[in-house]
Amino acid sequence: MKLHTLAPAAGSTRNRKRIGRGPGSGKGGTSTRGHKGAKQRSGYSKKIGFEGGQMPLQRRLPKFGFKNINRVEYKAINLSTLQELSEKNQWSKIGLDELIGAGYLSSKQKVKILANGELTAKLDVVAHAFSKAAVAAIEALGGTATKL
Repeated sequence: MKLHTLAPAAGSTRNRKRIGRGPGSGKGGTSTRGHKGAKQRSGYSKKIGFEGGQMPLQRRLPKFGFKNINRVEYKAINLSTLQELSEKNQWSKIGLDELIGAGYLSSKQKVKILANGELTAKLDVVAHAFSKAAVAAIEALGGTATKL
């Protein structure tokens, strides 16, 4: 073993700047932050979208659109789905509990019955809303469409 072959163990040293450790380190004094200004101070954090004082993009673009706060969201269920459920489970009455149990909606959702598909069974359907064509199709077979 010779002195010129000595080296620290692998992974025991890091190549990083040791900032703020006096003038002899070359990184003392301002600790690489420069003089004055927000970035030099402790606690500085740049706001999201900050563009160096230029008007940010989200403030340069115009606002647009409209969000109706009174909008009611419905989960759409087709007549074909009701037909499948009645055939599979031998149901003559389909309400919210049956649809929730079958996994078609959650207890917080409202349901609207649409006239897509073919209905051949006489059904008593209970839902929050119906399309006119769906009501006509259900009542044409002698069933009832009850609105909650």
